[in-house]
Amino acid sequence: MAEDRRFPILVGRQRQTELLTAALVQAVDGASGSTVLLHGDAGVGKSTLVAWVERAARERGFTVLRAVGTEAETDLAFGALHQAFWSLLQRSDALSGHQREALESAFGVRSGTPSGFAVGAAALALLEQAVRTAPVLLVLDDLHWLDSSSATVFAFLHRRCAELPVVIVGATRPDGPAVQTWSAEAVDVPALPQEDAAVLLGTCYPELAAPARERVLTEAAGNPLALVELPRQLAAAQQRGTAPLPERLPLGRKLERMFTERLGTVTPEVGRILLLGALAAGPDSGSAEWLRALADENAREILERIEAEGLARLDPAGQLVFRHPLVRTAVVSAASDTARREAHRALSDALAPDDPRRLVHEAAAALLPDDDLARRLQEAGHDLARRGGEAEGALLLERAAALSPSPGDRVRRLTAAAVMSARGGQLRQTAALVEELRTGTVPPDVAPLFSYAVVYADQSHHVDFESSAALLPAALDTLTAPGADTFGGLVEQVYFKLLLAATYTDDPWAWRALERHRENVSEAGRLCLRAWTDPAPGAADDLLATAEGMTEEQEVGAAWLLLWTASALDCPVGDLWQRFAGLHGYAIEGSVAKAKAHQDYLLGHWDRAAVCLREAEIADELGYHTNALMFRQYYAHFLAGRGDEAGLREIERSVRPTATRARMRYVLDRLAHLRGLVALAHRRYEEAYAHFCELTPPGRLPGGPPWNHALVLDLVTAAVHTGRHEEARAHLAAGAAARSAEISGRHAFLWAAATALAADDEEADAAYRAAYAVPGAEQWVFDLARLRLAHGAWLRRRHRPGAREALRAAHHVFRRLRATPWAAQCEEELRAAGDSVALPQDGPPATDPSGLTGQELRIARLAATGLTNKEIGRQLQLSPRTVGAHLYKIFPKLGITTRAALAHALDGV
Repeated sequence: MAEDRRFPILVGRQRQTELLTAALVQAVDGASGSTVLLHGDAGVGKSTLVAWVERAARERGFTVLRAVGTEAETDLAFGALHQAFWSLLQRSDALSGHQREALESAFGVRSGTPSGFAVGAAALALLEQAVRTAPVLLVLDDLHWLDSSSATVFAFLHRRCAELPVVIVGATRPDGPAVQTWSAEAVDVPALPQEDAAVLLGTCYPELAAPARERVLTEAAGNPLALVELPRQLAAAQQRGTAPLPERLPLGRKLERMFTERLGTVTPEVGRILLLGALAAGPDSGSAEWLRALADENAREILERIEAEGLARLDPAGQLVFRHPLVRTAVVSAASDTARREAHRALSDALAPDDPRRLVHEAAAALLPDDDLARRLQEAGHDLARRGGEAEGALLLERAAALSPSPGDRVRRLTAAAVMSARGGQLRQTAALVEELRTGTVPPDVAPLFSYAVVYADQSHHVDFESSAALLPAALDTLTAPGADTFGGLVEQVYFKLLLAATYTDDPWAWRALERHRENVSEAGRLCLRAWTDPAPGAADDLLATAEGMTEEQEVGAAWLLLWTASALDCPVGDLWQRFAGLHGYAIEGSVAKAKAHQDYLLGHWDRAAVCLREAEIADELGYHTNALMFRQYYAHFLAGRGDEAGLREIERSVRPTATRARMRYVLDRLAHLRGLVALAHRRYEEAYAHFCELTPPGRLPGGPPWNHALVLDLVTAAVHTGRHEEARAHLAAGAAARSAEISGRHAFLWAAATALAADDEEADAAYRAAYAVPGAEQWVFDLARLRLAHGAWLRRRHRPGAREALRAAHHVFRRLRATPWAAQCEEELRAAGDSVALPQDGPPATDPSGLTGQELRIARLAATGLTNKEIGRQLQLSPRTVGAHLYKIFPKLGITTRAALAHALDGV
């Protein structure tokens, strides 16, 4: 880039600027967002492209938010987020009190304990308010150096802004974490081709003699920073061609070394000021702290000399802004260990005692183990975690471990860091710390904490439950012993992890340990255990009563338990999940999303089915692979309900191998149930009956989860259609003895509906009407439509009035749900009843693509030709993520689940 200090002028980079322009245009015209990640080696020109897109966005009326990552600020929780969002927060009046408190606590302007997800939800609310007046460009330069808390929030915004006119442009090194984890358009920024490199060099150095120009072009190899900086290393006579050139110029990947060599010529006073400026951190630290650390009467004069030499400049806020991040890196790497420690010590002394940066500098200045410093780092780490910065808190605990004189204290602090990383969503870091800890001896007093860290990583990240049954029972024994350290409520969390493993795998050792410790946990824990092992009558009422009686503080620890209980009972939790949404970390947010997916299936909100796939993608990005598996299994419910055999097989192929390896009986049994449900949809009743009998033999209700009770309608339907009336009645008798209908509202309806299907002719009509009269029956949309189909068919065969009305009502619902085979059953019955089966006017048939928007139809047709999301995006000037978001909507509208089915679904359109 050539620059006149006001406007950046790019040389080359046509492809990159076209993609950036397309993202801006899409936000303005299509009111939808996208993310573009610029990645390339140091000095290749990413920051120049960022400056260019900032100017282009401002010219189009965008609001521009900006954050720049620096190595010195990676330990400051939410520091980069502060840079980008502070201005929006100051002028916003749309945030709720809780959201404003979350952001202000994260930014350190008030006390509080927000989580990363609470901060993310508040930042999203700010964006939603900002885009009402103008589209927004969020620029994240040097993304690889952002602090972890900010990076987590920005990743959250990246996933949630697809439907907002928000463009996110990030610049990162090729090995930056966002390149691997963000599903965004990755735009390579390579070295400049020879022709463009010559133009840039000629623009910056028009008087450069031909020998020097050719030499620089050759050795710079198209790196823009090298093209701009290398001629600076030449003497004036060498630039003019009147003196010989040096044997070799320092360039390419040696740029950092080039700056280091350049720094070798500065005086010690200049070097010290540069080092202090490089190590100073904080977006709003101002000049007082680090300039006060100079203790040099000539500081201002030296700063002017530094600026004149083009190494750095002092900005109005008092921060030393380096010409390029590599200069900062070179300053730090060129300094000796002693010089770095002295600089950190000076910065520490210049900061207030309660400033969190002071402690960071103290730790960096420490040469020998220091128990007092390690203790203070540990306290600061826990304080950061309480404020929502679990990832940064874990880093401080790791530093505390390194400074611990006692090997035992070192292990204790590393163990606490592993747990804190897990709670902060840094699962890979947790796994790495666990592996490190396994090489030594874990003190007995932190063994429960270590067990929890191991299990957390295994369950969430590795989809492995063996360690749960092996470690957690002993951990519970230790934690509940008289006088034991409970580590701030770890008992409940360990109990839930063991309960989760037990429900997934049906491990008898886990169940026994849970039963043994049921009196050591809260009522929410005991209720969850009862729900999954012996659901008593009124369990759903007990759940809602327990939730209503909780304070917000209690909800934090009990959220998993309450949501998992609701899942066991098939109990829609109303606004319960809304009370948790946006308030806590991804662990709870993932549980909330799973509860919503299950509730959407039960309540007939099948237009939201594709959300499961999007949530699975998000979970995989974050490393929560068990959550990803569960979201795909929830999606399989919608496919089975629609009778989509091909789609169910596809999902099963992606889920079954992992579930089999992990012995997840919960998932494998559900897949067997869903295969039976598909068989029912296609009237293969013998096949369906065999699948259901594998899970719950007729006339006998096995112990365990209440969903065994909820199979009654499916089992009785298959039994009646295969002539097994005695088996159907025996199963209903078993359910009556177990009082299954009293578990929850859905169970009451399912047992009433099954009773109607199995009733004798004399009792059937009254039984059907009794099922309709079950309180809340209308909310079980799919199940109620199946009841009406059965009732209508029964009425038609007996030539009784009301058949057509019941069948038409069922047909309408099945069409809306895109449950095509079930709709076809209704149509056959209606034709047999003499009905012309006129289609309702409230929507197109399930497989009629006319329900697609123009943009969706264009994307569907391109995808049907075999183009990838990236190739479609290039043609339509959309990001691959936006294309994917459209396909998530297109598939359910067409009643398909795979790209391979697109061509057939679009045939004739």
